[in-house]
Amino acid sequence: MKDLIEEINQFRDERNWRQFHNSKDLALSLSLEASELLENFQWVSSEKAVAENRENIKDELADVFIYGLMMADDLDIDMREAISDKLKKNAVKYPVKDDDPSH
Repeated sequence: MKDLIEEINQFRDERNWRQFHNSKDLALSLSLEASELLENFQWVSSEKAVAENRENIKDELADVFIYGLMMADDLDIDMREAISDKLKKNAVKYPVKDDDPSH
């Protein structure tokens, strides 16, 4: 993941975009890209959206991750650790129920 973050930051820094990438603006951009991702699914079934917009979905999802990783790097957040910690919190919040028919 470190190599990927370095590649993202190199791309940003070569264009002198770091000046625009404070935490607030990164969060806004992440939200906007997530909305662009969501547009692919508006008014159609999930299956149709994926069939017709897979490449755009891939691009928008990449944008979401790029902004998320830039923000995590700028805030010195280890995303592997953050995801692992969040999964542990979710396991406590949403325990597996023995009577759940989906298990």
